[in-house]
Amino acid sequence: MSDCVTQVVEAGLCTGCGLCENLFGAGQVQMQMAASGYLRPVVLVPLSKSPQAASQQAEFERTCPGRGLRLEPEQDVPVHEAWGPLKSVSTGWATDPATRYQGSSGGVLSALLADLLESGQADFVAHIEADAQHPLRNQLRLSRNRAEVLQGAGSRYGPSAPLKQLDALFATGQRFAFVGKPCDAAALRAHLREHPQRAAQVVGIFAFMCAGVPSEHGSVALLQRLGTQLDQVARFSYRGNGWPGMATATGFDGAKHEMDYSSSWGQVLNRHLQFRCKVCPDGTGEFADVVCADAWYGADGYPEFAERDGRSLILARTARGQELLQSALTRGGIESAPCDAAEIAKMQPYQLARKRLLAGRLLALALAGRQRPRYQGLRLWANAKRLGLVEHLRNIKGTLARLPGSGGI
Repeated sequence: MSDCVTQVVEAGLCTGCGLCENLFGAGQVQMQMAASGYLRPVVLVPLSKSPQAASQQAEFERTCPGRGLRLEPEQDVPVHEAWGPLKSVSTGWATDPATRYQGSSGGVLSALLADLLESGQADFVAHIEADAQHPLRNQLRLSRNRAEVLQGAGSRYGPSAPLKQLDALFATGQRFAFVGKPCDAAALRAHLREHPQRAAQVVGIFAFMCAGVPSEHGSVALLQRLGTQLDQVARFSYRGNGWPGMATATGFDGAKHEMDYSSSWGQVLNRHLQFRCKVCPDGTGEFADVVCADAWYGADGYPEFAERDGRSLILARTARGQELLQSALTRGGIESAPCDAAEIAKMQPYQLARKRLLAGRLLALALAGRQRPRYQGLRLWANAKRLGLVEHLRNIKGTLARLPGSGGI
């Protein structure tokens, strides 16, 4: 019988966050790039061999986002049916032109992080940047000033495991802010429930809205569409340097190959998403203190992707998140204006649709006798009621047709 970590991988429910490597130790469980093009944990030594085996596996069951998610909103924060805990909703951008330009959607996340460092609220920021040794891969970066934060600015549409060395972050004894995908934020929040004495070191948990993690194969396919290949690429950026910004492969000879966002994401990358993302109940970062996203302008219910000055959608989800946002506003790092929650659906229609479809996808897993995550507090049935029977039946049929096989997906 497979161990608990391998079961999650074989069921196609691994997010690739790396929390299991941190829990069991890199000598026992190690994140590696799988043949599928996703980061996956590999069990090097049977989990039963550990002297802490029982307690570690029990903690894994409670914290792995592939096993499940449990949202516990703050009592005094309103919870929107579709969008989750909302202390405040606004749109805005970084007032520093370079930050606004380099960020993927107005630079608000980067400006918030820079404010935490410059105001002395945080000693460092843990976030993802491009791997200097492999332009398509990602690595964790610890930034201690604005310049370092900006070096890691911009979306990275590929696998990342920001939690695999979580203990090392706490071992510094310093205060830090964490930035990750919604599933990373949820995993960190679950970790802090297990280890509440660590919470004081985490200044804030930040996330960005996520439509799913493409495999490395998607990025390779994108390079092919750009007319180049990996061994010719010195640097690769998926977005940024404008809004939405171009996917840009820069060769060792300095030549640039570019593709607009609508084509790079809409025609290539989103066809390579991992299965767990297709049964994700939280693409909008409900476990974060602050989450940002593209505040797309649109017409006729569809976002427009024409290049213009960046604009971020900003959701403060906790009292702490609102405090951190207000700090940056007071110090002038961000300019923003209130936004009605009803406007979010116009900026992020995909996120609304996937929330409403999720219950049907979970039902499809149950009908197929497949392992499915346990989700609590995420209002899935309330959202499902917003759709008609025909839409749900079509969704269930499609999910059954796309169910993954086993073997490290």
